[in-house]
Amino acid sequence: MPRAQANDIEIEYATFGSPDARPLLLLRGLGTQMVQWSPEFCQQIADAGHYLVIFDNRDVGLSTHFPDSAVPDMGEVLTAVSKGEPPTLPYTLSDMADDVIGLMDALELETAHLVGISMGGMIVQEATLRHETRVRSLTSIMSSPSDPGLPGPTDAARAALLEPAPRERDAYIEYSVRTGRAFTGDGFPYDEGERRQIAGLVFDRAFDPEGVARQAAAVFGARPRGKELSQISTPSLVIHGASDPLVPLAAGEATAAAIPNAKLEVIPGMGHDLPRGTWDRIIATLAAHTQGAEEA
Repeated sequence: MPRAQANDIEIEYATFGSPDARPLLLLRGLGTQMVQWSPEFCQQIADAGHYLVIFDNRDVGLSTHFPDSAVPDMGEVLTAVSKGEPPTLPYTLSDMADDVIGLMDALELETAHLVGISMGGMIVQEATLRHETRVRSLTSIMSSPSDPGLPGPTDAARAALLEPAPRERDAYIEYSVRTGRAFTGDGFPYDEGERRQIAGLVFDRAFDPEGVARQAAAVFGARPRGKELSQISTPSLVIHGASDPLVPLAAGEATAAAIPNAKLEVIPGMGHDLPRGTWDRIIATLAAHTQGAEEA
């Protein structure tokens, strides 16, 4: 796969569809790699009228990692945030947002539609706040404005999030299957076989739990964005599962309420995942949103 120089790092990426179609960058969440997007899902997005770009965020996959940066103490990060103080971090969501714009520069995309899930949604929000003239539309999926007072994960989802990843391949695959099940909603079947296959691919491609921990510090150390999101005039869409156990629906509702004229699409039974049964609805909603933004 190709690699781009962007924002002083290297970013591994792939594309689907015609470069003449609507450009759309699709961002993944915490600790996950671009190979965790289903090729079929990506092709369907491209077929809906988009030139799709997927990529590895910094510190995961085949993009630049930061092994010389210490993993922050999460307790210290959370204490600083609770006091309203900026925590000491190897990098921030703002840096990751600038990576997105740097990748657009490398691909000679003056503007693009930005779509992100979970942490990716936070990065998309940040990129729009920092570089709004570069963003044709914003779509935040199963994400949050990082504002205090929002409800947290269920006990099972929190335990899965905090469970350390094993460093042995077979144990890592079982861990991925177990934690993945804890993040799913109650409305769609859980494909354990597919999860097992992808976990093996991810482990073999780039296993770096310290990189994931640095990403997590950026997420938990992020400043609240709710008030700033009220300044956005970019066409915005928020998609959230009604049964999300990790980032509850209230976070999606808060995101949509913060952004003027944002549309909220709630999917019954969807958790913190994108099961196949949601694809048609998500892609149709997304395509209508990007087409509407182009016409506007």
